[in-house]
Amino acid sequence: MKEVYTVDDLASRELLDAGCDKPARLAVIGCPIAHSASPRMHQAALDAYGIDCRYIRLEVPAGMVEHSFARMRALDFIGANVTVPHKFDALACCDVLDPLAQALGAVNTVRFGGNETTGFNTDGPGFVAAVENAFGVKLADLKVLIVGAGGGAGQAIATQCVLTGVRHLVLANRTVEKIAVLGQRLRSLVDGTRIDLVGLGDARLVELSHECDLIVNTSSLGLQPDDPCILPESCLQARHLVYDTIYKPAVTPLMALATAKGCRTSNGLSMLLRQGAMAFQHWFPNTDPLGSFSQQHSFTKKGLRDYVERSCANTQQFVPSD
Repeated sequence: MKEVYTVDDLASRELLDAGCDKPARLAVIGCPIAHSASPRMHQAALDAYGIDCRYIRLEVPAGMVEHSFARMRALDFIGANVTVPHKFDALACCDVLDPLAQALGAVNTVRFGGNETTGFNTDGPGFVAAVENAFGVKLADLKVLIVGAGGGAGQAIATQCVLTGVRHLVLANRTVEKIAVLGQRLRSLVDGTRIDLVGLGDARLVELSHECDLIVNTSSLGLQPDDPCILPESCLQARHLVYDTIYKPAVTPLMALATAKGCRTSNGLSMLLRQGAMAFQHWFPNTDPLGSFSQQHSFTKKGLRDYVERSCANTQQFVPSD
């Protein structure tokens, strides 16, 4: 089995499954894709349920999403996860859109059925579940600052915050122009949320940070060992909850600074688990992939989290840059 497959491997079932004892019927598509931890998670769930198929990484160049979907349908794929840079292209290639995917403006999960491709987005709901589990508070009760809101993950999380009923949402980005359209779209969705846009170099960032309860990093800063902290120390107060969507390294510069300031912190592993479980349920309704896997392997929830963290030790989450 290859670590990474290409669009050329979709030419035939014989080519795709050569040397393997199970057919590939699920995939994660992206470019690059070798980093993805999704196969480890989803294959474990498939095996726990005794489902006879493989989950693969599929490298899809820009402009090839529609062709890849057609080839996967022809090869009787069940569905796919979609990561950068294809979440917006995937939206355009779907015949049917789940209302939440339509509202979030991006697709990260597709299900194939007959000649139709149905698009979903589990990033937003996965984020809500992760935050509420990590901090024991309802997202709707918080004022939220999203840093790096210009990328696909930031836009999906920002939209989910508005739909969830967050009272005050601050969108911060290196370039404010890139989030202007997002701000307009979010204001058109609801009337009850105050929405502020601010540049990362703007003096107002500190004041707006202090007005918020939850700070979320959706940028790529923190992936590399020599990355600086995305926010200045003056933005953080001990009462803040800080969530970083990056899960490797487990402690980013933002999380290290926040911990030193006395903040409660959490990384993106919990979101990875929950959005992945929700995607699995779109392909296989009435399943509980996390519960089934934990039960089969006698894992507690913490044990499952530790297992996935070890499994992902050689991977990195790629978060859309701003």
